[in-house]
Amino acid sequence: MSGPPTGDPAPPPSPERAVVVVPTYNERETLPSLVEAVLSLPGAWRVLVVDDNSPDGTGALADRLAVAHARVSVIHRAAREGLGPAYLAGFAAVLARPDVDFVAQMDADLSHDPADLPRLLAALAWADLAIGSRYVADGRTEGWGLRRRLLSRWGNAYVRATLRLPLHDLTAGFRCWRRYALERIPLAAVKTRGYGFQIEMAARAAAAGARVAEVPICFTERRAGRSKMSGSIVAEALMLPWRLRRLR
Repeated sequence: MSGPPTGDPAPPPSPERAVVVVPTYNERETLPSLVEAVLSLPGAWRVLVVDDNSPDGTGALADRLAVAHARVSVIHRAAREGLGPAYLAGFAAVLARPDVDFVAQMDADLSHDPADLPRLLAALAWADLAIGSRYVADGRTEGWGLRRRLLSRWGNAYVRATLRLPLHDLTAGFRCWRRYALERIPLAAVKTRGYGFQIEMAARAAAAGARVAEVPICFTERRAGRSKMSGSIVAEALMLPWRLRRLR
């Protein structure tokens, strides 16, 4: 992927043309801090919250944040359907806006530091997709035990070997896309519901010829709430790379 589909020069990275998509399910304890941190960054970053009808009132809280801040908007979904469908709904809404050239995605639980957003966006000066990576030089995790660190490392090695992709952190969820990179992915064909969504999107971006940059970040264990990981999500992620090999 060498540039926009029209052949016009790619727009320079600018936070005024960016939207951060944040899916939520029971994240009322951390969402206000996240939104405030993003809005306080240099430039006019915008936030789109995609809430899956959180029973803890996260959706109502997001509405109050949207009333208080003009650069915050909210999508309410009828039920919890998984991370993948939530992101796809957010991407569709963002791509419908003509004033958006860059789409960021991040967790709501403050595991991803909003202060890293400008570095991810800056990487789009030459890349089509910037991934916040824990497993390149200067990347790291904090608050994880040995078992979880080993599982994550093994999982990424497994996916990388199966898909034959030269990326170190295919499961990372902190990313920034150029608009045209997302538009070249057949989003209607993306069916992964859990955290394997990150794997599928990276694989489809590579298949579309996207230039991918890995930007080192520190991933911090969530400060509040519960992890959404489950056995079914792990099983989906284990089988997914074999299904995606056809993309290569």
